[in-house]
Amino acid sequence: MPQSKSPTTEAVPIETRNGYGTTIAAVIHLPAGLDTGATHPAVVVSPSGGGVKEQTAGLYASKLAANGLVAVAYDASFQGESTGTPRQLENPHLRTEDISAVIDFVISLPYVDTHRIGAMGICVGAGYSINAAINDPRIKAVGTVSMVNIGHNFRNGWDGSVADADAAHMLAQGATARIRDASGEGSERYPLAPRRKQDAQNREQEDEWEYYHTPRGQHPNAPGIMTARSLTQIITYDAFHKAEVYLTQPLLLISGSEDGARWMTDEAHDRAASRDKALYVVDGANHMDLYDRQPYVDDVVSQLAPFFADRLLRSGA
Repeated sequence: MPQSKSPTTEAVPIETRNGYGTTIAAVIHLPAGLDTGATHPAVVVSPSGGGVKEQTAGLYASKLAANGLVAVAYDASFQGESTGTPRQLENPHLRTEDISAVIDFVISLPYVDTHRIGAMGICVGAGYSINAAINDPRIKAVGTVSMVNIGHNFRNGWDGSVADADAAHMLAQGATARIRDASGEGSERYPLAPRRKQDAQNREQEDEWEYYHTPRGQHPNAPGIMTARSLTQIITYDAFHKAEVYLTQPLLLISGSEDGARWMTDEAHDRAASRDKALYVVDGANHMDLYDRQPYVDDVVSQLAPFFADRLLRSGA
C-alpha cells in the first residue's frame, strides 16, 4: 500500500455549498507513514475568533497529525485566505456551516473513513464545533479548548456578569453599521482583541493583544477585528442551542484553571445530552495559554489525541 514517508501538509481549496459561494482555504495535516491505501479517522480543527489556520488551529492540527490523526485546519469564510465579502464578517451561523462544509470535503478523501469524523476548536471555534455537532451527526466526537460561546461572550461579558437585556445597545450598534454599509459610507470594524496593550482590562486581554498583535502569534491575515454588522448575528446566537437534545456525541471539554471564560465550558458540559462527556482542567493556565504556550499545549494534546483515537475507532466499528 502507498504510504507517506514523513509528516506532510497539503493546502486545498474547498468549495462550499452554503449558498454564499465561498471557497474555504484549508491545510490537511497527514501523519508520518500514513497508509493512504486504507481509511483513517480525521479531525476538523476550527480557528479562534478572527484567527487563521497558520495560528493555533494549525498548531493543534499538526500536533494531532504527529499523534497519528489526519487533521484539517482552515480559514473561516470571509476571513484569511478564504473568499467572501465583506471581509472579516463573523457570522456564527456561517462559521458553524463552514465546519460541515469542510466535512463535505474531508469525506471525499479516499484515505478518510466517512464514519470516523471528529471536530475540535479553540475559543469561539470550540463553540462553533459544539454547534456543528448539534446540527451534523456526521461528527462522531468533539474536543474543545478554551471554549467560548460567542453569543454568551458578547451578551453576558467575559465572566458572565452582564444581563442579556444590557446587550441591546450592541444590537443597535450592529444595526447602525448595517445602515452605514447600505448607504455606502464604508464598513465599520469592531475589535476582537485589544488593539493596544493599554486597552486590555485584565491579564487575559493583555495575552490576547500579545497573541494577535506581536510576534508571539500575529499573522497578516488575522487583524483581530470583525465587521461591526456581525453584532446583529452574534448577540442572539447560542452555540449550545438544543444541546440538551441533540448533542449526544462523546465530548472532551478542556479549559485552564485560570480561564475567566471557563463558565462557558462548564455550561456546555452541563447542558449536553451526551452520556460520554468529560471536563479536563489544565492547572495554572489561563484562556490564552492554551493557544500556544508550553507545557500547556502538550498537556492538552495528551488528552485530545487518545480521546479522538479511542472514540473515533469505536464509531467506525
